[in-house]
This record gives sequence, structure tokens and C-alpha cells, in this order.
Amino acid sequence: MARVVLKNLTKQFDGKTAVDNLSLEIATGEFICLLGEPGAGKTTTLRMIAGLEAPDSGEIYIDDVLVNDLEPRSRDVAMTFQSYALYPHLKVYENLAYPLRRRKAEVDKRVREVAELLRITDILDKKPGLCSGGERQRVAIGRTLVRRPKLYLFDEPLTNLDAKLRLHMRTELKKIQREVGQTAIFTTPDEVEAMAIADKIVVMREGRLLQYDTNREVYGHPASLYVATLIGTPPMNVVDCSLEEADGEAYLDSGVFKVNVTKNRSTIRSQATSSELLLGVRPPDVGVEKVKRGKESFEASVFIKEPSGVDTILDLKIGDIIVKAKVPHTATFNVGDRVWLGFADDRIHVIDKRTERVIY
Repeated sequence: MARVVLKNLTKQFDGKTAVDNLSLEIATGEFICLLGEPGAGKTTTLRMIAGLEAPDSGEIYIDDVLVNDLEPRSRDVAMTFQSYALYPHLKVYENLAYPLRRRKAEVDKRVREVAELLRITDILDKKPGLCSGGERQRVAIGRTLVRRPKLYLFDEPLTNLDAKLRLHMRTELKKIQREVGQTAIFTTPDEVEAMAIADKIVVMREGRLLQYDTNREVYGHPASLYVATLIGTPPMNVVDCSLEEADGEAYLDSGVFKVNVTKNRSTIRSQATSSELLLGVRPPDVGVEKVKRGKESFEASVFIKEPSGVDTILDLKIGDIIVKAKVPHTATFNVGDRVWLGFADDRIHVIDKRTERVIY
């Protein structure tokens, strides 16, 4: 197991910053996900931890040991690459066994345990060139799991797996990490995958850390507009609004509906840089009724209905604004129905439009 600390880590390629002053602390035994779109700096960060790239500045500590100048083999780190990185002239069995032979470890037992776990027992005698993309991806994961290093690094390891196997491997990777207790860092552009597998999520964009917290906090209390819309499926509804006050009450006014924010008026006043704001509300927090339930409800029409198993996604039209809601599949709403909407007032988010910072 390993504790990992990154201090002001920066890396540039041809004058372009890939990782920008990244500081991060990962506790022993945690499973952390670096989440972000392509170009966020996730892979570069992993490669610097592994010793495959040298940082331009900053420090990398593994178990309180500064490892900047240590060779990759001296860091006791195992990494799964998105590009497989298999030996094409060796059979799958030997690809899995290679890291163990170098360390004089118990070979056959570990290889077969990992092969059974990853469902690749039947391809142990094949060479990688005769395997499918998904099979090669599983072999690459196996090369990492077969060792027992201080730190696991997984660079988008599930990308080339089919949907069913991807779900299986999410569960298995989490289970393995829990059983062996090793610290693990995982990268993905898929927020559903990040939420499912990680203890904490590091949201990155253009090399910068935007938020680092537990899954619950990143989902429930996003730090910025980018994080708010990245996390969640369907993504958060975001509506342009302005802050207006009348008769002692404060409202977010979208032009076609108003939301009462009187109890948070002082917070908005003190933190907003202008009256231009954004209202954020997640689809599960949009209440949809066939009759008006209170003075805060407002009228809409069902524009699109998208059944998705246990839930149904409704696109609701309010004037020129479309708001998505997630309702049970048993709900009997149909396209064209007139409905009444309400937002859970303790679940809405107010965002400064100029800075894109979430006020609450």
C-alpha cells in the first residue's frame, strides 16, 4: 500500500501545458479516479507518477519518499496502458507471467487466478495478435493485477471492453482493490464509470484540478459549472436567470418562470459578481405533476418522452426553455400533456454566470 502526494506538479509539451500546478494527496488504500475529457492531463499525470515522464517542476512522493529521480522499476508501481503494451511475440500466458518471472514470484498460480478472474483462461495459449481488442485489454489489465505492487495505475483500462464485460470489470477491479488493499489511481472520461468505481474523484480540465472530493460531494456540491454539468446522467439542467427582489422576497427569474431563493438571498448577494446567474437543477430533482401542488409550481408541456428501463426521461418545454426530468417508468405522462413543475429547493444550485463558480 502507498500514500501518494503530488506537489505543484507541472508538465509541458512543445510549450503547451498538459498538467498545470497539480497538487493532490491520496491516502493509503484509496481508489481514486482522475476524471476529465481528452486533453485534461490524466494520462500525463499517471505517467509522471510511474516515472515514464519527468515533471518540469513539482514533486512526487510515494510513501513520503521523493521519487522524482527514481527509475520506474524502483517505484514499485504497476500500470495498465490504454494501448495494451503487450509483447506480440509472447503468448498470453507469458505476457501475464513476465512481471512475475523478473521478480522470482510464484508464477503459475497467480497467472491462472488472474486469467480466471478476467475470463481469459481459454486464450492463454494465443499470441496477442490473434486476440480481439477486448481480450487484449483484459490481458493488459491482468499484467497489472498479477503483480502486487504498492500502487496500481490504470489508464482508461476498460475502454475497449463491450458494455457487459465493462460493467463486470468495474465491479471486479473495485473488489480486487478492496481485497488487496493497494492504493489505485484510475483514469476515465466516463463520469458513470468514475462514480461507480472510485472512493474519490479528481475532476480535471486542461491540466488543472477543478475539484477533488468524494463521489457524493462532487455530485451533490459541485464547485463549478463544468463539474456540475460533467457529473450526472442526464446532465444538470442549467437555465439563465437574474436575481430580482419584490415585496421582501428574492427570486431567480428566467423570464418564463421564477424560483424563490429568499432564504439564500444573503449568500447570493455576498458571492455573486453580478445579477446574471444560472439556475442548476438535476433531472431527478424536477418534480412533475398533473395538477398544480403549490404557488411555486409552474406550467410546462411534455415535449419528448424517453423510456430508459426503470426511469423515463421527459423533455419539458417552458416557453422557449427545455428542462429534463427523470420520473419513474410507471409515470403516465405523454407527449403534449400539460404538467406542473416544481424544483426541490434544497437541491437547486445557483451559479455565477461570469465566473462559472457555484455559489451553493
